[in-house]
Order: sequence, then structure tokens, then C-alpha cells
Amino acid sequence: MNHESNRAIARQFHAALIKGDWAAIRALLSDDAKWILPGDNTISSPAQGAEAIVERAQKIAGYQLEFELLHILSGPKDAALHLHNTAERGDIKLDEYLATILRIEDGKIIFIETFLSDVAAMNTFFV
Repeated sequence: MNHESNRAIARQFHAALIKGDWAAIRALLSDDAKWILPGDNTISSPAQGAEAIVERAQKIAGYQLEFELLHILSGPKDAALHLHNTAERGDIKLDEYLATILRIEDGKIIFIETFLSDVAAMNTFFV
């Protein structure tokens, strides 16, 4: 894979998340892909397998987040989405920056790791 291919996969992942196109997300994942997030909340346990990752994406989107794409970064094996996520749930507001790293092999995402600017806010919001 090259940098442009990695960037394209990252862009497709973000676009599918915004549209709620779960089949498109599933098509980007290897069957045994894994997604890890920091924190202690309803979305922070490891998601193992493509179906579990799709379920996590659905759960996150169910909180009506705005997924503002700031940058797509790429490397020889990875791509990263630099996002600004915002949402409100009653009096609780989420306003965080994050980087989601996508490890890509043979055109499929095999591993996702998310880094957060405010883990405590994430824990408060995703209950």
C-alpha cells in the first residue's frame, strides 16, 4: 500500500461513519480487526472482530456526535484521522480532539487505536 491508498481508506472510513453506512465500514475491515479506545465507559472496551467494530461505530454515532475531520495523516502502514468531535446530551457536552490510527494491510483495516484529548470527558459523556 502507498500513502495515497492509506489516505483513501481513512477518508472512506470517515465518510461511512458520518453517513451511518455500516456496510461500507464493514467492507473496509479485516474479519479479525480490533479497535481499542482509552477510558472506562460504554465504548472503551476492546472491540474484537469486524462485527464488533461496526457495533461500536453504531453506538458512538447513536450519541449524535459531529465528527469534524481536521486532517488525514498517512504513513507506510498506517493512516490517521485527526478529528474534533462534539456533542451534547442534556447538560453534558463533549468537545474533544482525537486521533484515530488505522493500521492497514492488503487494503483492509486490521487495527484501530484512538487517542483522546480528554478521557475524563469521554467517560462522563458515554455512560
